[in-house]
Amino acid sequence: MAFNPRIIPATDFQPNIGVGVNLPFSQPQCFTSNFTSTASLKNNILNYFLTEPGERPDNPLFGGGLRSFIFEQINKNTFEGIEDHISTLLANQFSSVQLDRIDVLSNDTTNSITVVIKYSIPQQGVSDDLEINFG
Repeated sequence: MAFNPRIIPATDFQPNIGVGVNLPFSQPQCFTSNFTSTASLKNNILNYFLTEPGERPDNPLFGGGLRSFIFEQINKNTFEGIEDHISTLLANQFSSVQLDRIDVLSNDTTNSITVVIKYSIPQQGVSDDLEINFG
């Protein structure tokens, strides 16, 4: 008999204690707290990929460096490079996250790229997606 228990982080049992901040900072008070570990993880992944390596003074190796693809030509090779880059870094930096799918979409009229990362956290029984726009 197989039994796969769901692991719920202890912070999720305390709904009035913030575990992170939401991105982007767009509220009048600047910071909006999030109160679940899954929301915090989603913002951590977004923060990681939007940070360039070397951008943080005390942690020069932190960052996924997706902005380095901004001035690349929009073609199949660039899309495959983005997918490979994301899948490698996600596996190395976020070991609890399982990558389900990456969609790289281009909009020729606005000359922009949208990256959609669909991921899951099997231990918690959570599936989510993250959308990053470059334009």
